[in-house]
Amino acid sequence: MIRKNSVLGLLLAVMSLFPSEMRAQQRTVIEPLKGEKWWGGYVALGSHMPFTERDTTRTYDLAAENLVNQASPFFVSSAGRYVWSDKPFAFRFEGGNLVIDSEYEEVLPQVAGKTLREAYLIACQRHFPPSGVLPDKLFFSMPQYNTWIELMYDQNQADVLRYASDIKSNGFPAGVIMIDDNWQKYYGNFEFKPDKFPDPKAMVEQLHADGFKVMLWVCPFVSPDSPEYRSLRDRGYLLKDGEGEPALIRWWNGYSACYDLTNPDAYAHLLAQLKQVREKYGIDGFKFDAGDPYFYADDRLRPFAEGALPVDQTVAWARMGLEFPFNEYRACWKGGGMPLVQRLSDKSYSWDAVGLLIPDMLSAGLLGYAYACPDMIGGGEYGSFLKAKDEPIDQSLIVRSAQIHALMPMMQFSVAPWRVLDAEHLAYCREAALLHRKMGDYILELAEEAAQTGAPIVRHMEYEFPGKGFADCDDQFMLGTRYLVAPVTDGRTERTVRLPNGRWIDDKGQLFKGPLVITVQAEKGRLPYFEHQGKAAKKK
Repeated sequence: MIRKNSVLGLLLAVMSLFPSEMRAQQRTVIEPLKGEKWWGGYVALGSHMPFTERDTTRTYDLAAENLVNQASPFFVSSAGRYVWSDKPFAFRFEGGNLVIDSEYEEVLPQVAGKTLREAYLIACQRHFPPSGVLPDKLFFSMPQYNTWIELMYDQNQADVLRYASDIKSNGFPAGVIMIDDNWQKYYGNFEFKPDKFPDPKAMVEQLHADGFKVMLWVCPFVSPDSPEYRSLRDRGYLLKDGEGEPALIRWWNGYSACYDLTNPDAYAHLLAQLKQVREKYGIDGFKFDAGDPYFYADDRLRPFAEGALPVDQTVAWARMGLEFPFNEYRACWKGGGMPLVQRLSDKSYSWDAVGLLIPDMLSAGLLGYAYACPDMIGGGEYGSFLKAKDEPIDQSLIVRSAQIHALMPMMQFSVAPWRVLDAEHLAYCREAALLHRKMGDYILELAEEAAQTGAPIVRHMEYEFPGKGFADCDDQFMLGTRYLVAPVTDGRTERTVRLPNGRWIDDKGQLFKGPLVITVQAEKGRLPYFEHQGKAAKKK
């Protein structure tokens, strides 16, 4: 049932008298059907989903915040309904009602079948259809290695090469290596620091020879009072403030000017810069960071495009990644179906953070972000590891994090397991990486399916087994139709697993017949997963 704000008619009447002076705030209150539960809005709210008749939340504004991760103007329910808008809106849950306020259009629920899966697939085809294109296939079979935790702001050629060498000498598969922030002279400049990288082209050639693809961290910001700043200012390529001067935007590394990506000429200029880097050094692609709309949610900013919203800057930044099959994003808006690699936001080194990985990945899939990677193994907040230096590393946390990644679409190391783990725990992490490689063909099959149908790779149990009581199950997941994966997400060595109807064989070869609830012994080196025998015939 839908209840509209009682003052909407009055607002519309006033607006008709002064059409150029104000815009109506249109409110829709969507009451839940019996037993209906909702997912959507933000990937980072995965642990709060599904929203039910009991939930009350604060108001979230999709126009100005992304919770440091992917977002979309989309909700989908277990009862076969969905909500979509081409423009951002504000929402909250109030006593179970989904309350939506939009400045642009009336946002109404659509009926699209009877289940979560039916509603998602229909909405996907209507509003964020898959492109038929994948990010590079290597992402789905080999690990990624990011230099952030090990090198932080001291990115340098010698240590990058040492990190890559250690990967192979410790028996881990070569994959994608990402050189993170502070490789360049300053923001807006795309030359390597000569004192830190004396021969970057030779470094890239060596990494290629060792079997790695190479990506560089980039952002749209420009250091003030630099030659690039002055040139871009004179061309009108920077976001402007209310006085027509380049705006200085506060972000995590201080204050910088920023490319105005709503300006086609500025966009083309930055894209040309990145392509030159690729050609000059042989780089394979880029980690596109800092696209968060909250950086641009300032009424004083005056973008080039008339009426541009903060999310339009985010969308333009994402579109640039389509030029590079090797790409990665942490912040995207309405990017479902695009061949862009998404990573969960940086999380702390903690068991609480490990517990967020599965719910957030499930929400990513239900927002259309199929090509997703959990956060860096063990956590991506370098400050957490600095604090951890004062006490021993919890080695089982690193192992369990790696096991969760192993049967996800992608896995990414940053803290070096060989530095922080003993031989036993290092072997467990290596086994997780090798399992990911072993399952690479199947994961790639799922990625190719996602490129055609939009189906998630990591699937909620309710999506795959609708109406069977799995809506609130967020600590296990389906990898496609065939594998039920039940990692340990805390410090224990056992967990409860809920098996749906059918015949299931676990990772040790034991047969179970569902529906069944079992307690699984999961010693430190074990990742419990179960193969559905009705799907095994598809195995290559």
